Amino acid sequence: MGGGALQGRRSLVCVGDLVEDVVVWAAGATRAGTDNPARIRRARGGAASNVATFASSLGTAVRFVGRVGDDPVGAALVRDLARAGVDARVQRQGRTGTIVILVDDDGERTMYPDRAAAAQLADVPDLWLSGADAIHLSAYSLAGPSLSVLRQASGIARAEGAILTIDASSVALIDAVGPTPFRALIRTLQPTYVFANGIEADAASLRDLATSGTTVVVKNGVEPTEVHLGGNRSATVRVPPVDEVRDTTGAGDAFAAGFLSAVLDAADAVEAVEAGHRLARRVLGEPGATLSMTTDENGTVCD
Repeated sequence: MGGGALQGRRSLVCVGDLVEDVVVWAAGATRAGTDNPARIRRARGGAASNVATFASSLGTAVRFVGRVGDDPVGAALVRDLARAGVDARVQRQGRTGTIVILVDDDGERTMYPDRAAAAQLADVPDLWLSGADAIHLSAYSLAGPSLSVLRQASGIARAEGAILTIDASSVALIDAVGPTPFRALIRTLQPTYVFANGIEADAASLRDLATSGTTVVVKNGVEPTEVHLGGNRSATVRVPPVDEVRDTTGAGDAFAAGFLSAVLDAADAVEAVEAGHRLARRVLGEPGATLSMTTDENGTVCD
């Protein structure tokens, strides 16, 4: 499936998961062995598809590359991407993945992923990956057959002079792959930017990936974001305060989208981090990886 070629002043290809999120907001403390009142919301999810839709909302021309099941849920998710203005190049086979997300009173989430078809992306035509100014990869695809697609995307990015970014995605993934092999896999992809949170960066020593060609961006929640530029050069960027954190789901993906869109508009790394913070702020006030409210030019949420 999919539309035509990428068009516009700036363009991005996102490679990775497209799944259904089932977001569960408990109404109180969890009681084992009995009913627990909750609000439950189903939505499109998956790290790479989140980045794609968020970047599209900022005016970036975006293509998404992934796999869903040959089922009604997969078809609905692809339609959702299209409504968001994303050119969806999606394989259809097997069963669509699902992630159950439990959100606590502080907005922190615990995820139970069943990636299903999303984990089986393979044999992607070069045409799906080429022709963009930037390619964004999710590290979830480092395991299994999808790794070959990431290597393919990396080669195309180098050949076409495109920016290549990769998000570390999950400390559980780092533990499963192994910290040293995980870091080595990312290094072989030769990314322009690596995104990680502090726990992920510590687990796999990802700050060590910073070189003259690779910038490592480390997010630390409400604490300043680190920008490691290689050659022992670094900077920190203050995180603007947020009035209320309802749900952290998708905030990292929004950060990546804001960062990438700014870089494609010729921002430097610090300016791009600030743009990432502005978009992530908006998602923290929403259920799941959604962006239903608008902001003014300073990033302030408006009704």
